[in-house]
Amino acid sequence: MAKDIIIPAAGESVTEADILQWHKKSGDYVERDEPLLELETDKASMDLAAETSGILIINVEEGTVKVGQIVGRIEEGGAVKSEPKAQSQKTDIKSEIKIEVQKHSPSSDESSSHYAAGHPSPAAKKILEEKNIHSSDVKGSGKEGRITKEDALQAKVISKSTAVAAIDTSVKTETGKRQTRREPLSRLRKTLMNRLVESQQVTASLTTFNEVDMSAVMNLRKEYKDKFQERYGIGLGFMSFFAKAATVALQKQPLVNAMIDGTDIVFNDFYDIGVAVSTPKGLIVPVIRNTDQLGFHDIEMAIRDYALRGRDGKVTMDEMTGGTFTITNGGTFGSMLSTPILNRPQSAILGMHNIV
Repeated sequence: MAKDIIIPAAGESVTEADILQWHKKSGDYVERDEPLLELETDKASMDLAAETSGILIINVEEGTVKVGQIVGRIEEGGAVKSEPKAQSQKTDIKSEIKIEVQKHSPSSDESSSHYAAGHPSPAAKKILEEKNIHSSDVKGSGKEGRITKEDALQAKVISKSTAVAAIDTSVKTETGKRQTRREPLSRLRKTLMNRLVESQQVTASLTTFNEVDMSAVMNLRKEYKDKFQERYGIGLGFMSFFAKAATVALQKQPLVNAMIDGTDIVFNDFYDIGVAVSTPKGLIVPVIRNTDQLGFHDIEMAIRDYALRGRDGKVTMDEMTGGTFTITNGGTFGSMLSTPILNRPQSAILGMHNIV
C-alpha cells in the first residue's frame, strides 16, 4: 500500500511553494515523522514529515509546486533484504546506470555555470554563518552544484595565516580579474519585494520625523535592568518601551489603529503590533497580540522568541498575519533617519532609530 506525499495548505493566501531540497533520496527507507523535504512559501520555510514508514519514491525533485500536488509516495512496509545474487545483479545494474548517466550528464564546468552552483540550502547557510565561512569558499556536491547541509558540516575554517597567503597569491595571479556570482532570490525575498513595491504604488504615504528625549527611559532602564533580569530571566530592552508607548498612542488615536476597506473605515478594538525582525532569509513581521494586556517582560520574551525562531525559519504564517500596526527598528543598524514602507493594509508604521 502506498501513501501519497501531498503539498499541504500553508495559509489562506498561499497557493504554491518551492521545493528547496529533499532530505532523502528516492529508494531510501524512511521512518514515520522523519523530515522528507524542505519547502519554502511566500512567508516561511518548513519541513514536510513522513506520515508513515516505508520506501520513498520521489516524483518531483525540485522547483515550484502547487498546494495539493502529489510530489511522491511512500510504499508502506519494511525494507526488503536482497539475496547475494540479486544484490550483485543490482550492483551491475547500478553500474550500468551510473555509466549511462555519466555519459549524458553535464561536465563539471557546465554544472558550475548553473544558477544554483555555490548556492547553499537554508540549513547549509545557517551552518556556514555559524562557522563564519562564506559560501564562495565551499564547493557544493548537491544537484547543479548546490551546497548541501553535509557540505557545510564538512567545511573547515581557514586559518588567518592561510587566508592571508591565499589572498596574496590571488592578488599576484589574478590581478585585474573581476568576477560576479549569481544567486536566485528566495521566495520570501521575492514576495517581500513585490509587496513593498505594491504598497508604494497604491498608498498615499507620508513620513514625519520627530525627535524624542530618551533620557528618562535610559535612566529607568539603567535603574531596573538588573532586577528585571533577575526576576524574569530576560533583559529589559527598548522595544518593550516602544511597543507599550505605541499601544497607548493607538488607544488615544483609534484612526491610526484602523484600516481602509473600500469606502469603509474598519476600527480595531484590539492592539496587535507587528515587530520587524531581520532573518538570514529576509525581513519578517511577526505579530505580538493584545499588547495592551501584556507586561514589559511578556513583550521582551515574545520578541526574543520570534528572533530565535525567525533565524531558524520556524515562525508560522499565523504568527505573521493580522497585525494592526507595525514597529521597525533601524537603529540597530545605526541609522538616524529612514522612511519605512507601510505594511498594508495597516494605516501606519513607526520607525525607531539610533539613540544618541
